[in-house]
Amino acid sequence: MTHVRPATIHDLDALTELLDGYRQFYQQPRDIQAARAFLRQRFGQADSRILVSENSDGALTGFVQLYPGVSTVGLNSRWTLNDLFVLPECREKGTGRALMEAATQLAREHGVARLILMTQVENERAQRLYESLGWQRNTAFYGYLLDVT
Repeated sequence: MTHVRPATIHDLDALTELLDGYRQFYQQPRDIQAARAFLRQRFGQADSRILVSENSDGALTGFVQLYPGVSTVGLNSRWTLNDLFVLPECREKGTGRALMEAATQLAREHGVARLILMTQVENERAQRLYESLGWQRNTAFYGYLLDVT
């Protein structure tokens, strides 16, 4: 059974491994020190909300990370669901769904009007999950990126 809860600084070691696995999924090189520093910064600045899933033994099996933002047009808050990762051996067992549902509930509890996310076009497994949870593909706007470094 999957249990979802807010991440704490005490999860740093296990969460670092998950974040590094997430980055590798997106073809980034393994870099535990950078992943740890990134998470320390998130906890220190409290600029994101991280939920973790754990199995019955208390081992972390996945995470979801949300970044708060606002909508000028909507005059309300929105959160970007920026990261969702589940260990490969825990996929197709309801872990991703539990994390997504917990993220939605957390947003409701904080009066957030909308959650948004982007995923790779090829990530059909994730798209099926999102759509099964009622997420709608945005066909009204194009997404653009600009690397400034």
